[in-house]
Amino acid sequence: MGQQKFITIYEALKADILQGHYGYREQLPSEPSLANTYDVSRETVRKALNMLSNDGKIQKIKGKGSVVIYQGMTEFPLTDLRSFKEVQAELGRTYDTEVKVLEIVKAFDVPTVKHALDLSAEQQLWHVVRLRHYEHKTKIIDEDYFLTEIVPNLTEAISRDSIYDYIEHDLGRKISYSNKTITFEPFSEQEYQYFGEINPPYTATVRGVVYLENTTKFQYNISKHLATEFQFNDFSRRRPE
Repeated sequence: MGQQKFITIYEALKADILQGHYGYREQLPSEPSLANTYDVSRETVRKALNMLSNDGKIQKIKGKGSVVIYQGMTEFPLTDLRSFKEVQAELGRTYDTEVKVLEIVKAFDVPTVKHALDLSAEQQLWHVVRLRHYEHKTKIIDEDYFLTEIVPNLTEAISRDSIYDYIEHDLGRKISYSNKTITFEPFSEQEYQYFGEINPPYTATVRGVVYLENTTKFQYNISKHLATEFQFNDFSRRRPE
């Protein structure tokens, strides 16, 4: 194993949990069994299990071993800044992305975005609307505004794949951090158009401003999830005094 062995074991077990190979309340193989499977010491296995415990994926119970406490809803991280492509890879699910809108607008036309990104009226933005489909149903509406001076030459192919990949790997810019808010909102005409008739007709809407490493604001994101399928998950573990 090229990297530290316990990290490799941690990543393999985490993937198995996320993909449902080990379900909620199921017990993981014992430390000796895992040590034999991966040809490592029990101490190495213990380090991997501690990482899973700190992640909120398992609970280590004396006399019983490691029990899965992760409940397999579709969870989109709010405390991490990752592209949708990275998130779906971790979830082990394949979503289809449909680009509905790809256009250039002026900041003057979107005052909320203009204010959030501190723009002048004439500055230009890419306006991108993407639908995330899973099993032929629309699950997420992602609406984004990117500064054209930071993100030039955006195409439908890039938007369908990963805009963050394009920014970081092709343009060589470092995406650093974001501020996010969550609100629960009734359907507008757009949501009825893309989600259809859903009861209750509400979305969990995450809005965020994203910054480059040099603190430049370059993106305003509106991500709308069906309220009945949205789960905010921020695992907390009490530290001993």
